[in-house]
Amino acid sequence: MSIIKNRKIFYTISILLVGFSILVLALWGLNFGIDFTGGTLWEIQFHNDRPSIDAVKTELLKEGIEIATVQPTGNDIYILRARPLEEVQHQIGLALLNDTFDGIEEMRFEAIGPSIGKELRDKALYAIIIVILGIITYVAWSFRKVEKIVSSWVYGVIAIIALVHDVLIPLGIFAVLCKFYGVEITSAFVAAILTVLGYSVNDTIVVFDRVRENLRKHTHNDFNELVESSIKQTIQRSINTSLTTLLVLVAIFFFGGESIKAFALVLIIGIVSGTYSSIFLASPLLVTWSLKKAK
Repeated sequence: MSIIKNRKIFYTISILLVGFSILVLALWGLNFGIDFTGGTLWEIQFHNDRPSIDAVKTELLKEGIEIATVQPTGNDIYILRARPLEEVQHQIGLALLNDTFDGIEEMRFEAIGPSIGKELRDKALYAIIIVILGIITYVAWSFRKVEKIVSSWVYGVIAIIALVHDVLIPLGIFAVLCKFYGVEITSAFVAAILTVLGYSVNDTIVVFDRVRENLRKHTHNDFNELVESSIKQTIQRSINTSLTTLLVLVAIFFFGGESIKAFALVLIIGIVSGTYSSIFLASPLLVTWSLKKAK
């Protein structure tokens, strides 16, 4: 099947996926965790057998203390994250845990203010903006000598279009998960999104680099055929690389700790989306751009 000739089909799939993501984000938004909204960080050590995460959550819920996440640390410590707790709730919860589980010790109890949460949100946004600008600059510089058909900055713009595609899809899926399953967006989610950005642009540049090499060698007179050939030369490498990475991430998702599942899921969605966009979106967009320029 010719990817370039059937590019409108792939454009339609991408538009539908991105449109769905934008729609659910506009309707439901994301459920930001205490890393961004402020809340309570509670570290507890269990000197005897550490209970299950569900057992700790269930006991505290009896007193109306809802724990957002429980992160295991070492062999005997849990780090609990919750909405802002009053000192009375803190003492009641601590007493309840002491009565229910023998041999516990409170290591830390801290309040994360909303101002810190706002600072984290701002820094996350700045990090994403800096990454995007850096990618455009790098790609434009790298492809500055292949401006025969498409300008070098166009490669950078198309790479960013693919990145937006690859970020919006996991954001849309997580908007659904936040709405119906109570998933929270934490700083680990932002780290995963930044990782997806790097992985996606790497995959896209591999195809673009082959286009550049073929342009230098003049392997085809027709730009459409040249891009099609470049995709076929790199598609197996892209899919094999993504599959090996996905095998590891799927194993982490199913067998890893609870605190890392969301991180692994973002990467799984982002890598699948990134592999698709580098092959079926970014490269065909080069052809579409060249045809518009020719007209």
